[in-house]
Amino acid sequence: MKAVIYTVLGVFALMQVIRPDFNTPPVDPKVALHADPKVMTILKTSCYDCHSSQTHYPWYHNVAPVSWIMADHITKGRQAIDFSNWANIDASVKLKRLERAKQTVHNDMMPKHEYLLMHKNAVLNAHDKQILDQFFDEQIKALGGSLTTMKAINS
Repeated sequence: MKAVIYTVLGVFALMQVIRPDFNTPPVDPKVALHADPKVMTILKTSCYDCHSSQTHYPWYHNVAPVSWIMADHITKGRQAIDFSNWANIDASVKLKRLERAKQTVHNDMMPKHEYLLMHKNAVLNAHDKQILDQFFDEQIKALGGSLTTMKAINS
């Protein structure tokens, strides 16, 4: 029994050596998203930890395997839509990502349920979703798209 416990503890200790890179690139305010303060408050509370370079890391980000999962979610989140690099995203790509963001928010796929377990303040209520929905629609329209065009693009 002691051998099993020591083996498990040894494996856990070795897991701590494999560390993901949690360095965040600096944010250039010239290319970061600038939106209405209500929109920014919602995005910063519910989205920015994974979808920007302004991630706030909790203490447990240093503990494997949680650190690996967090690093993967953050990397994929920034690839999906990065509000810190907003001005550098190509308009056609931005249109697709905005439509996807709109769908994931409506379908309660974002924020991720794992994230919400530790960040209760990040839950989007109906009013928050309405504000984000309007923001996404305004952005889509400003980029020359529409819901109809977006559906054609995504097909």
